[in-house]
Amino acid sequence: MRTGNARPMNILFITSTRIGDAVLSSGLLDHLGKIHSDARITVACGPLAAPLFREAPGVVQVIALEKRRFAGHWIGLWRQAVTQSWDLVIDLRSSVIAWLLAAKNRQVFRKADDNTHRVVQLAEWLGINPPPSPIIYPGTDQQRQAEDLIPTGGAVLAVGPTANWIGKQWPAERFADTIRQLVGPEGALAGARVAVFGAGSERPLALDVLKAVPDDRLIDLIGEVDILTAGACLARCTLYFGNDSGLMHLAGAMGTPVVGLFGPSRDQHYAPWGKTGVVVRGPRSYDQIAAMPGFDLSGKIGYMDGLEVTQVVEAVNALMRGTQSDRLSTEEPL
Repeated sequence: MRTGNARPMNILFITSTRIGDAVLSSGLLDHLGKIHSDARITVACGPLAAPLFREAPGVVQVIALEKRRFAGHWIGLWRQAVTQSWDLVIDLRSSVIAWLLAAKNRQVFRKADDNTHRVVQLAEWLGINPPPSPIIYPGTDQQRQAEDLIPTGGAVLAVGPTANWIGKQWPAERFADTIRQLVGPEGALAGARVAVFGAGSERPLALDVLKAVPDDRLIDLIGEVDILTAGACLARCTLYFGNDSGLMHLAGAMGTPVVGLFGPSRDQHYAPWGKTGVVVRGPRSYDQIAAMPGFDLSGKIGYMDGLEVTQVVEAVNALMRGTQSDRLSTEEPL
């Protein structure tokens, strides 16, 4: 409890540009908000990730860092932050900004163990045990919109068929085949509706997936909702499967069981977090894929062909068998 003229604690939390990494850091932010319940927290992150934190407890400002030449985005952050006295600066970007601000305590991230999950890395860095699970807080408006988009009654399969580059993207026709098997008469989610997620710019990549779902079962959310509303929608879904992406991590942060499809990315770092998160990959590890002749992260070559439909269907079936029955329906409790 604060006494006298004590002021609320000022915290600057600098996190990632990418949505996935930002989501994985959200548990750390939530932990800070809980142990410093009267804190005023400013979050600095990339513009795509910025909306994720606007409803988080304790957050009073979100600064979107637009990438600029000559480190101009860092200069811009310094100009906005230098006028304040900070009690704590948490910098997950390992920049110099923390040392250029007036702060009582600075914590600048340095990776220690490259073989552990990102959530564990962050927690161990600050000496937090157990690691705080990622969590995102949609606002009331987003939750109401999600109720309209994902109505109550029956199972809903959420699908994320796109990724931030083609190498991580499982072929659309395999997504389509998997959906047919899962929601077909003999499937683990027989008769379920299918909600397809993605950015508007990714629609061409998902057309074959959309076409595979009957109109009366399809909930097409590609480019239709902002990131927080997407989170609120995912929270109402029975299960999510999709490529390693920010959406995959968002689904996990919303408490939805996740089957993540991996290829040219390290699942030891970026597996879906939690007990209801499952990794499925083809016969090659990340290191084996990266050692392939001509491997190029910026190229247009797909590296997911080794992952078979049967593997994904079996993973979903296994996860469904171990998932609590209250995830089978979006019906409100009596």
